[in-house]
Amino acid sequence: MSEPPADAETFLAVTDSIAALQPGLSTLEAGVLAALHLALAADSRSFSRVFGVEHALVLRAVEVLVGEAALLTVIERAPRTQRTHYAVTEAGRALLDHLHG
Repeated sequence: MSEPPADAETFLAVTDSIAALQPGLSTLEAGVLAALHLALAADSRSFSRVFGVEHALVLRAVEVLVGEAALLTVIERAPRTQRTHYAVTEAGRALLDHLHG
Protein backbone atom coordinates (compact mmCIF):
# COMPACT_ATOMS: atom_id res chain seq x y z
CA MET A 1 0.00 0.00 0.00
CA SER A 2 1.18 3.48 -0.80
CA GLU A 3 1.38 6.24 1.78
CA PRO A 4 -1.42 8.81 1.78
CA PRO A 5 -0.44 12.24 0.44
CA ALA A 6 -0.76 13.77 3.92
CA ASP A 7 -1.91 12.85 7.40
CA ALA A 8 -4.53 14.65 9.48
CA GLU A 9 -1.93 16.56 11.47
CA THR A 10 -0.29 17.90 8.32
CA PHE A 11 -3.67 18.86 6.84
CA LEU A 12 -4.68 20.74 9.99
CA ALA A 13 -1.31 22.51 10.19
CA VAL A 14 -1.54 23.64 6.56
CA THR A 15 -5.15 24.73 7.07
CA ASP A 16 -4.15 26.79 10.12
CA SER A 17 -1.23 28.33 8.21
CA ILE A 18 -3.48 29.34 5.31
CA ALA A 19 -6.04 30.82 7.71
CA ALA A 20 -3.26 32.82 9.41
CA LEU A 21 -1.96 34.11 6.08
CA GLN A 22 -5.45 35.00 4.84
CA PRO A 23 -7.49 35.97 7.94
CA GLY A 24 -10.69 36.62 5.96
CA LEU A 25 -11.06 32.93 5.10
CA SER A 26 -13.20 30.54 7.11
CA THR A 27 -11.64 27.33 8.36
CA LEU A 28 -13.54 25.41 5.67
CA GLU A 29 -12.27 27.71 2.92
CA ALA A 30 -8.71 27.37 4.20
CA GLY A 31 -9.25 23.60 4.34
CA VAL A 32 -10.33 23.48 0.69
CA LEU A 33 -7.09 25.24 -0.26
CA ALA A 34 -5.04 22.99 2.03
CA ALA A 35 -6.59 19.84 0.57
CA LEU A 36 -5.83 21.05 -2.95
CA HIS A 37 -2.27 21.98 -1.97
CA LEU A 38 -1.69 18.58 -0.36
CA ALA A 39 -3.30 16.69 -3.27
CA LEU A 40 -6.06 15.34 -1.02
CA ALA A 41 -8.98 16.70 -3.06
CA ALA A 42 -9.20 18.77 -6.24
CA ASP A 43 -12.98 18.89 -6.53
CA SER A 44 -15.91 19.66 -4.27
CA ARG A 45 -17.38 16.16 -4.14
CA SER A 46 -14.05 14.53 -3.24
CA PHE A 47 -13.48 17.08 -0.48
CA SER A 48 -16.99 16.44 0.81
CA ARG A 49 -16.43 12.68 0.95
CA VAL A 50 -12.89 12.73 2.34
CA PHE A 51 -13.69 15.19 5.13
CA GLY A 52 -17.33 14.33 5.82
CA VAL A 53 -18.63 17.81 5.07
CA GLU A 54 -21.94 18.42 3.32
CA HIS A 55 -21.39 19.03 -0.39
CA ALA A 56 -23.50 22.20 -0.30
CA LEU A 57 -21.18 23.71 2.33
CA VAL A 58 -18.12 22.84 0.27
CA LEU A 59 -19.73 24.43 -2.81
CA ARG A 60 -20.33 27.64 -0.83
CA ALA A 61 -16.70 27.66 0.31
CA VAL A 62 -15.51 27.13 -3.27
CA GLU A 63 -17.71 30.01 -4.46
CA VAL A 64 -16.09 32.34 -1.93
CA LEU A 65 -12.63 31.18 -3.00
CA VAL A 66 -13.52 31.70 -6.67
CA GLY A 67 -15.42 34.96 -6.18
CA GLU A 68 -14.40 37.49 -3.57
CA ALA A 69 -11.16 35.79 -2.52
CA ALA A 70 -10.07 35.06 -6.14
CA LEU A 71 -7.82 32.24 -4.95
CA LEU A 72 -9.41 29.47 -7.06
CA THR A 73 -10.75 29.16 -10.58
CA VAL A 74 -13.37 26.67 -11.72
CA ILE A 75 -12.09 24.18 -14.28
CA GLU A 76 -15.25 22.13 -14.71
CA ARG A 77 -18.70 21.87 -13.13
CA ALA A 78 -21.09 18.94 -13.58
CA PRO A 79 -24.55 20.38 -14.30
CA ARG A 80 -26.48 17.60 -12.58
CA THR A 81 -24.42 17.09 -9.41
CA GLN A 82 -22.68 20.50 -9.22
CA ARG A 83 -19.38 18.65 -8.63
CA THR A 84 -16.86 21.40 -9.16
CA HIS A 85 -13.25 20.87 -10.18
CA TYR A 86 -10.98 23.78 -9.35
CA ALA A 87 -7.38 25.00 -9.49
CA VAL A 88 -5.48 27.81 -7.81
CA THR A 89 -5.21 31.21 -9.45
CA GLU A 90 -2.00 33.23 -9.47
CA ALA A 91 -3.15 34.86 -6.22
CA GLY A 92 -3.83 31.41 -4.77
CA ARG A 93 -0.42 30.16 -5.87
CA ALA A 94 1.24 33.20 -4.25
CA LEU A 95 -0.57 32.44 -0.98
CA LEU A 96 0.38 28.76 -1.07
CA ASP A 97 3.99 29.60 -1.94
CA HIS A 98 4.23 31.34 1.45
CA LEU A 99 3.73 27.96 3.09
CA HIS A 100 7.19 26.88 1.97
CA GLY A 101 9.09 29.66 3.53
